[in-house]
Amino acid sequence: MGPSRYGPGTFHWRKGSVGTYAVLALHAAGAQELCAVGLAVPRGAGHELLIQKFLSLFGDHIDPHRKFVLQLFADDWGQYVDLPKGFAVGERCKLRLVPLQSQMTTLGTLTPSSTVFFCCDMQERFRPAIKYFGDIISVGQRLLQGARVLGIPVIVTEQYPKGLGSTVQEIDLTGAKLVLPKTKFSMVLPEVEAALAEIPGVRSVVLFGVETHVCIQQTALELIGRGLEVHIVADATSSRSMMDRMFALERLAHTGIIVTTSEAILLQLVADKEHPKFKEIQNLIKASAPESGLLSKV
Repeated sequence: MGPSRYGPGTFHWRKGSVGTYAVLALHAAGAQELCAVGLAVPRGAGHELLIQKFLSLFGDHIDPHRKFVLQLFADDWGQYVDLPKGFAVGERCKLRLVPLQSQMTTLGTLTPSSTVFFCCDMQERFRPAIKYFGDIISVGQRLLQGARVLGIPVIVTEQYPKGLGSTVQEIDLTGAKLVLPKTKFSMVLPEVEAALAEIPGVRSVVLFGVETHVCIQQTALELIGRGLEVHIVADATSSRSMMDRMFALERLAHTGIIVTTSEAILLQLVADKEHPKFKEIQNLIKASAPESGLLSKV
């Protein structure tokens, strides 16, 4: 639509006196969010002044040679939107500076110390509707077992559990860092962002669950918008419609999200036969993931 959708009527931008801002800066590596509350900048301040404020506060964490986009938190939408050039901010607001993605294809390396697993809405009421649901439960459980073996934090959401039930009993959530009910489709909620901020050095998210074209897709897009690398586990995500699933995975792959498999994820995380946890991971993957037809429809 262009800048008009973010026009002055939405955020009440105006020039004038000094305002107080809560500012978020995204780590240059896309891993950690840094907060500064009470930063004073002139109302009506433009892009360059705002970017300089970020650099002055977070110079040790931001590569000044990178290109960035300023984003403003829109209360009406409950998410960040790009701040168009030519507009200035007013009132009390929350901003963040997001490094633009490199044009280079991501290498997709994974290490346990920089990875978080996201388990999305694997709930009982979805069982009869989601294609191959039993298979993705089995693979999801294998991933969570691997996360416990390797000490990888796990974040779990449940979509409107009052109506859709809790996570299925076959999924063992023992040791999960966060289990959170939600109504928003994306998993990227303030509580999830706070949990991520508590984990040092997070660079990659391994994402699985349902539905591929709704909650998984919206979560993945929000995460890469925050500079994180996203791996979607193809044999652990599905939808009611295989066509919806197929086109969602295709779209996500084109945005730089990595579509992969559970076995590839687990073996990449140990990386070496000499890894002290290799035998435990090997035992998890001895039985191959179900040949359900999911992988023929990626």
